[in-house]
Amino acid sequence: MEHLEGRHATRDELALAHDAAYVDAIERMSGAGGARFDADTVVSEGSWDAARAATGSVLDGVDLAIQGKVPRAFCGVRPPGHHAVHGRAMGFCIFGSVAVAARYARARHRLDRVLIIDWDVHHGNGTQALTESDPGIHFVSMHQWPWYPGTGPASDRGPHGNVWNVPMAGGLAPGAYQDALRRAVDAATAGFTPELVLVSSGFDCLAGDPLGGFTLETEHVVELTRWVVERAEGWCGGRVVSALEGGYAPDRVAEAAVAHLRALAT
Repeated sequence: MEHLEGRHATRDELALAHDAAYVDAIERMSGAGGARFDADTVVSEGSWDAARAATGSVLDGVDLAIQGKVPRAFCGVRPPGHHAVHGRAMGFCIFGSVAVAARYARARHRLDRVLIIDWDVHHGNGTQALTESDPGIHFVSMHQWPWYPGTGPASDRGPHGNVWNVPMAGGLAPGAYQDALRRAVDAATAGFTPELVLVSSGFDCLAGDPLGGFTLETEHVVELTRWVVERAEGWCGGRVVSALEGGYAPDRVAEAAVAHLRALAT
C-alpha cells in the first residue's frame, strides 16, 4: 500500500457537477466563519479547504487508476458527498465528490463508461441528480427505505434508464443486502462494460450504526469489496476508486475502512 496526500479540487473541476455560484458561496461562507444550510449541514471556516480536498483526493485516485500507476484506491475523506446537489449542500455533504469524479473521468480522460456503486445506507440522491443526465454513467444505489432523504424508489430509473435504485427494508439478513446489490450491478453492467468503477463506501450500512438499520458486518463489506474488485478485473483492469461516505459509529467505521482497504489491495 502507498499513502498519498490528495490535492484540492479546482473551481473548474467542481463546476463539472456544481453551479459555479454555489461553489463561490461555499468559499464565501467559510471565509466569513461559517453558516448552516439545514439541521444537519454546517459550513465552518475550514469547510472550503476540507471539501475541496475531499473531492480532489477522489480525482487523484481517478488519475492514478487511469494512468495505470495505482489501479485501486480508497479515499478516506470527509465531508462525505453523495447528498450534495447542483446548487445546495445537504445531509452533511458539500460537494459531490464521487459524482464530480465520474464527470471528470468522462471529460478529462474521455472515458465512455463509468459505473458508480453506492452502498451507503442512505440513498445517494445527490450523486443521482448530478449524473443521471449522462448515459455514459451508470449509478447503482442500495439504501434503506423508507429513510432519509426520502428519495430513491426502484421505479426511479433516471431520464436515460441509467439509474438502478435498490430500496431495502432494515433488519434483513446480511445476505439479502449483498444479493440485492450484486443483482443490481449485474443489471447495470449488462451490455455496459465499465472503464472505471467508483464506490461510495458508506459504512453506516453496518449493524449498530445510529443512523441506519442495515445488518452488515465488516466481513460482508470485505466480501462485497472483493466481488467488486473481481468484476472490475474483468471489466477494466481492476480500476476501482472508493470514497468514504457516511458512518456514525467511529470504531466501526475505522474497522471497516481498514478491512475495505485491505480487500482493495489484495
